[in-house]
Amino acid sequence: MHESKRVVVVTGGSKGIGRSICLRFAGEGARIVFVHYDPDEDQADETLKLLGDRGVEAKAKKLDVSSLSDVERFFNEVVAEFQGLDVLVNNSGITRDALFLRMSEEQWDQTLSVNLKGAFNCAKAAVRFMVKQRSGRIVNISSVVGQIGNIGQANYSASKAGIMGLTKSIARELAHRGITVNAVAPGFINTEMTRSLPEKAKELFLKQIPIGRIGEPEEVAEVVYWLASEGASYITGQVIHVNGGLYM
Repeated sequence: MHESKRVVVVTGGSKGIGRSICLRFAGEGARIVFVHYDPDEDQADETLKLLGDRGVEAKAKKLDVSSLSDVERFFNEVVAEFQGLDVLVNNSGITRDALFLRMSEEQWDQTLSVNLKGAFNCAKAAVRFMVKQRSGRIVNISSVVGQIGNIGQANYSASKAGIMGLTKSIARELAHRGITVNAVAPGFINTEMTRSLPEKAKELFLKQIPIGRIGEPEEVAEVVYWLASEGASYITGQVIHVNGGLYM
């Protein structure tokens, strides 16, 4: 990998944890391509501006990660333009919360299609190029609820638990090709998704966190960045929890 000008792809990169991940890689001068599926381009444009202010080459694209054909086309374009692919961060995710007895098939399918199938699609497309260069870093964003579950999130929890299993399996398959695959499982992080929770739910979460506060997106991004660095070259197939002690 070329540390000074690595090519980094971040899914779900327009806001929240994804934006912080993009900005962290900008610190090394990486060439960054992030994808999103927002209804408009406002958040993506803001992220591009922040990256531009840091003097890095960056691009954004609206992409449905649940479509394998669209994903393959996108990665072909990235590699053709930048002549390589060094890091993939699978961060795209949605929630379609409902109590299990009321959860619709559509809510289940949508969540699994984006969160789990999307990670599969992107990793599959990226690995084709990483195998040829015999190097690469894949970091998948899971969640603490994939480990401990959560009321009203059977679909989301299942998708994030699936990310953990996917990570470990492909890490075993790709290690001898010079590719590491790890997962980061955030806990209660200060993002748009968690800010929309009712105050009572937030208070309940805080009581369960030994450190006594919610985490910041930058704290997740720091772990992602480290896993993609040369310093983590002997680490693969791991799930690193960033949750203030919520799960130990």
